[in-house]
Amino acid sequence: MSAVSSGAQCSLLTIILKEDNRKYIAILGSTGSIGTQALEVIAAHPDKFVAEVLTAQNNADLLIRQALEFKPNAVVIGNDDLYAKVRDALLPHDIKVFAGEKALASVVEMESIDIVLTALVGYAGLLPTIRAVEAGKPIALANKETLVVAGELVTSIAAKKGVDIYPVDSEHSAIFQCLVGEFHNPIEKIILTASGGPFRGMSREELGKVTKAQALKHPNWDMGAKITIDSASLMNKGLEVIEAKWLFGLKPEQIEVVVHPQSIIHSMVQFADSSIKAQLGLPDMRLPIQFALSYPLRIKADFPRMNFMDYPQLSFEQPDAETFRNLKLAYQALEKGGNAPCILNAANEIAVAEFLNDKIGFLEMSDIIAGCLETIAHIPKPGLEDYIATDAETRKKAQELIGKRR
Repeated sequence: MSAVSSGAQCSLLTIILKEDNRKYIAILGSTGSIGTQALEVIAAHPDKFVAEVLTAQNNADLLIRQALEFKPNAVVIGNDDLYAKVRDALLPHDIKVFAGEKALASVVEMESIDIVLTALVGYAGLLPTIRAVEAGKPIALANKETLVVAGELVTSIAAKKGVDIYPVDSEHSAIFQCLVGEFHNPIEKIILTASGGPFRGMSREELGKVTKAQALKHPNWDMGAKITIDSASLMNKGLEVIEAKWLFGLKPEQIEVVVHPQSIIHSMVQFADSSIKAQLGLPDMRLPIQFALSYPLRIKADFPRMNFMDYPQLSFEQPDAETFRNLKLAYQALEKGGNAPCILNAANEIAVAEFLNDKIGFLEMSDIIAGCLETIAHIPKPGLEDYIATDAETRKKAQELIGKRR
C-alpha cells in the first residue's frame, strides 16, 4: 500500500451498519483546540455521539492516542510522511489509516458519517467542507475561513443539497441560538461581541512594540496560535463578520461589532420591533460545540455555570478600527465582494505565520493584507478554480511584500 491514500482507496472503507440512534461524527482537525474539546463532549456523552473519523495534519502522536481511546472507523493524517507511523500504531486495532489531502477530502463522504465537524484552521478547510456538503453531510462549522473564502459558493451548494450548516464559533452559535424559534422573523441587525484582545486600548505606537509572546496571551479564551493572533489584531472579528453575512443572509450594514471585555454575552440579535435577544455564558467552547452536534436538542452538561454575582458589571465599547486596521479591511473586503475576502484571508494567513516566525511586526500584518487587496485582481463572480488561483496568487504576493521589508 502506498503512503498516500487516494479517494478511490477511501471508498473501500467498511461501512458500519448502525443499530443505534447515536450521531456518528467526523472531526476534521481532531488534534486542535476545537477538535480536542469536541472529543471531550463525545466522551461525556457516549450514548449520543460516536467519533467515526478523526483527522490531523502533523500531530501524529496525539492522533494515535485519540484513535486508541475513541476507536474510530478511520483516521487521516494529512502529512504523507507520517502515514507509516500512524498505520503501524493502529493496524493491530482494526482502525483504517489514510493520508494526504485527497484522502481528507474523500473520507467525509463515508455513508456512516452523520455530521462533519470542520475544525481545520484556515483555507485548508475549504475543499473538505465542500466535498462533505456535496455528499449531503450536515456541517458543524468551526472553520470560519471556509465561508470567508467562498461563502457564496458553499452556501449555494448547501442550499441545492438541502444541507444544514450549524455554526460552532461562539459568536455565531450565539446568534443561531437567539434565532431558534425566530426564523420567520426578519433580523434588523446582529451584534457580534469581541473581547478586544490583549491590546485593547493601546495606541498604534504601543502596538508597534508588542511581541509574539504578548499577542499569544488572550485574556478570556484558550485557542490555537493562529486564532489567538487573529483575535489580538481584530482580524478574527473581521472574519466573523464575513462569515455571519453568509450564515444568516445579511448585508454588511446589518452586522455590528461591539467590544465586550468580559466575554459573557457572546452575541445578540436585534429584531424589527427593537427587541434584542442575547446568549450569555462563561467562555467555554464546549457549549457551542455540543449545541451544534446535538441540535435541535439541548443535552445536559457539567460545564461550569455562570453566577451573575461574579459579573456585577458588563461593559461595552466601540472597536477602534483605525488603530486595529484589520477589522476595517475585512469590512472593505466584504463590501467589495467577489474574491476580495479570499485575498484578505490568504494574505492574513501568510502575515500571521510570518509574525509568529518573528519576520514582521504586529502592525505590519495589516500592511501586508492591505497591499494584497490593492494589487491582486478583483473577480466579481468567482468559481472554485478562481478561489484556488486567487489564494495561491495572494500567498505569493504576500511573501513578496514581506521580503521587501527585510
